[in-house]
Amino acid sequence: QLQSELTRIRNQIEQYDGEAAAYQREEAQFRIVGRIAKVANGDNYQRVNLQRFVLASLLEQVLQAASTRLRAMSRGRFDLQRARDAHNRRKAGGLDLMVYDAHTGSMRQVNTLSGGESFLASLSLALGLSDVVKAHAGGLKLETIFVDEGFGSLDSESLDLALATLFNLKQSNRQIGIISHVHELK
Repeated sequence: QLQSELTRIRNQIEQYDGEAAAYQREEAQFRIVGRIAKVANGDNYQRVNLQRFVLASLLEQVLQAASTRLRAMSRGRFDLQRARDAHNRRKAGGLDLMVYDAHTGSMRQVNTLSGGESFLASLSLALGLSDVVKAHAGGLKLETIFVDEGFGSLDSESLDLALATLFNLKQSNRQIGIISHVHELK
């Protein structure tokens, strides 16, 4: 009877050992999955979650397209770039914009642009966004663009460069509607 009880206890110990080993394997796997979840939720050295990372990737494409136009409209002076570090460490980063100024050779925040420069940057961003949407939309065409105001903040040379950019869009079968009080645009 004791021998039978001993055999039953040894079988239970084997079963428990097997279950303990399986538990340790599962726990190790869950630790990996847990770490991946934390990183995807922004628990990483840049404090950028997966959603912001994907948006930043798309933003890079928009900024490349926008910078091409902004360089033309600013006579080679400005490029738009994504800030690599959060300016405010209390919030997540990854989607802030900076402007590279070729005249000074330095990066600065976009809110330091003048009114006319800011309008050119905004126009460039809108056009860059339309290019990226068109490229990712699988045949969707953005044929009409409306630009509302802002032209009054430009000097005559900047106005000519902005209009040249818009006329180039018109030559690629896009319609451009301009809403402005600037007399030269009539």
